Amino acid sequence: MIWLWYNRAQQVQHSFGLMFKKSCASKKTLPVLTLFTKDPCPLCDEAKEVLKPLKNRFILQEVDITLPENSVWYDRYKFDIPVFHLNGQFLMMHRVNFSKLEKQLKKLEQQNNRG
Repeated sequence: MIWLWYNRAQQVQHSFGLMFKKSCASKKTLPVLTLFTKDPCPLCDEAKEVLKPLKNRFILQEVDITLPENSVWYDRYKFDIPVFHLNGQFLMMHRVNFSKLEKQLKKLEQQNNRG
């Protein structure tokens, strides 16, 4: 009886492990596109509209440079917003360069598919 219970527990554990591996493998981590912005920022609003066709290929993170904790970003970008970083690396400023963003996203997706 104990052997039967142990054997069944092993089967369940193995099945769960396979399901977990498949689940993790199918979840690709999306790159993070950081938008340095402030309120109001009409160019930032325009940029977000331009980004909509690609919105399912990245996570958009907005950083309000006017907040006290973001003073470093304010000093750096106060005359240049919108500014975009992709996965922490500078990508573009002032306007969305759609082709540049798409090229970088494809590159990251290819790396993600290989790994």
